[in-house]
Amino acid sequence: MRLMRRLALLVPVLALGACATQPKAYDYAAFKQAKPATLLVLPPVNESPDVTATGSVLAQATMPLAEAGYYVLPVTLVDETLRQNGVSNPVDAQAIAPAKLREVFGADAVLYMTVKSYGSSYKVVSSETAVALTAKLVDIRSGQLLWEGAARASSAENNGNNQGGLVGMLVKAVVNQIVNSSTDASVRYADIADKRLLSAGQKNGLLYGPRSPNYGKDPIVQ
Repeated sequence: MRLMRRLALLVPVLALGACATQPKAYDYAAFKQAKPATLLVLPPVNESPDVTATGSVLAQATMPLAEAGYYVLPVTLVDETLRQNGVSNPVDAQAIAPAKLREVFGADAVLYMTVKSYGSSYKVVSSETAVALTAKLVDIRSGQLLWEGAARASSAENNGNNQGGLVGMLVKAVVNQIVNSSTDASVRYADIADKRLLSAGQKNGLLYGPRSPNYGKDPIVQ
């Protein structure tokens, strides 16, 4: 009986813990009211030591946004326009006021991205290639935040149980590091991270755009 009482007291605590781990539903009120159709994607700010991160992430960001139902201004056109106006790095580009971006590009919303990590790392008995991103979508007309999110993709997701003991783990780590470096595996994981971050129809993700047949039918907000 004493054990039953303890279990009865423990169940509500476990239930509260489970609820606490569930991500809070995103408030899409501003997003739904703004109804952006044309998006401007600025060059991502790179916080990683790899100088190729910005270009790799930016080049693969357009596809998931287009598939989500938005018209995305061509990144090459945006880059050239920024350069002609004396803006040559992502930090300066993302510092431009939304009103000025609206005047120059005529978009409805602007996507700001940050590369938190990018590349391969060797940790004695393991080697990992990882890309971590954050993003926020801002109404270019009002400056209001519409949405923000984060995503990560890593080669460690594909690693099964280590076999072969310590020597086997060391050899595998070295081989993985060589392969990842020689094939620039970061580009592949940047693509995965972009899709995880910017694809519509996922919990707390972007809403479908007006060019999608799913526009206005997002199950995550119903």
